[in-house]
Amino acid sequence: MSLITAKNIEDHDGAYADLLAAHRGLDTEASAALNARLILILMNHIGDRAVLREAIDLARTSGT
Repeated sequence: MSLITAKNIEDHDGAYADLLAAHRGLDTEASAALNARLILILMNHIGDRAVLREAIDLARTSGT
């Protein structure tokens, strides 16, 4: 399995809105904790360390 970087969510705007809604009303600490839990849940779902490393590398380099 390799990391899918092409659009893979049918309603990406709706998915982003769901993510924003999940953070609504949370302070910075609670928002960071939600992100951490979500990341761990999705990492478990992916289940492939090579794909996870690729995603981590992409996230680190795409923000610069």
